[in-house]
Amino acid sequence: MKNWKEWNWKEWIRAAGIRALKTVAQAAVASIGVAAVLDDVDWIAVASSAVLAGILSLLTSLAGLPEVPREE
Repeated sequence: MKNWKEWNWKEWIRAAGIRALKTVAQAAVASIGVAAVLDDVDWIAVASSAVLAGILSLLTSLAGLPEVPREE
């Protein structure tokens, strides 16, 4: 695991943000898909699950991102 002092913060923010946005989109699509099958899309539930997924993605990224190399 990388020491937080060794991270390139600009690259980390960019990579973590991209990862979080992808996660938000995936969660929203999954929630809409399930709700559409039930014939009732609860947009508040879709938004809240997507936002929660994005937050969890950012927190998970704190453990390290393989796309961000260490600063030497």
